[in-house]
Amino acid sequence: MNETLHPQRTALSLAASGVPVLPLRQGKVPFRNCPACTGNACGGRPNMKTPGPCHCAGVCHAWAAATTDPSVITSPAWAAAWRRAVCVGYHPGGAGLTVVDLDDATAVAWARTALPATRTVATTRGEHWIYRGTMASRNAVRPGVDIKSTMAYARYLGPGTGALADLPDAVRALAVREGPAARPAAHAAVVTAGIGGGECPHRTPAYLARGIAMAEQRITEASSAVHATVYRTFLAVLSRHGRCGCLTDAHVARLFTAAQAKGETLRHCADAWTNARTTLGL
Repeated sequence: MNETLHPQRTALSLAASGVPVLPLRQGKVPFRNCPACTGNACGGRPNMKTPGPCHCAGVCHAWAAATTDPSVITSPAWAAAWRRAVCVGYHPGGAGLTVVDLDDATAVAWARTALPATRTVATTRGEHWIYRGTMASRNAVRPGVDIKSTMAYARYLGPGTGALADLPDAVRALAVREGPAARPAAHAAVVTAGIGGGECPHRTPAYLARGIAMAEQRITEASSAVHATVYRTFLAVLSRHGRCGCLTDAHVARLFTAAQAKGETLRHCADAWTNARTTLGL
């Protein structure tokens, strides 16, 4: 099927398989918010800080408009957008996926040596490498490489080739912004830095990235007592990684995003984080 000629038809097919979709206009960008939502006057979803569907009947709020509901995709409110759409976008995180967007041949060559093989889709200049699993999105993690998962959209370019692989730590580590304290000299066994001057156990960036990934998974897999699980997970992360100063805002944002995806509010996340710091005397 040619998704350029039949974007709505392609969207319905993707939605039926559990992939949240949205129309993209000229320039492969989302449609602008409707007048009632302009400037996030409606409060957004809320203010674009949490994953989930947009509450507006129109195609508002970019990735947050993505849906699997066929009645929305075929609704009069979306009809005008489909008439102008040039292609279909989708929300990778909403489908449980992460897209590593490789923008050129150099980035593709790097991925073939640095990342495990997975499903690939050809793009105009490079490739999309698609993994099973979600994480925080981030652009320009290295030259020509973006990560699109939660709170982001990607252009649908076809089913691709190859089997889906699980999201590896090597990709998660790309989104971790490390400060100088998180990059100890090669000869150093430990580095003292951060709150309390504690010893830094992070001899490689991957060690800290793995700890954050495990914490995200613990929250995501919680089937009950989500409040307690979030607090205990925050407590565990801070007890292990919070004394040397290596935790960054990007790490905290990943944990908060995982908690909010389970229904926690931003306020509760902030309170749980503060309470865990207080308990540990940080």
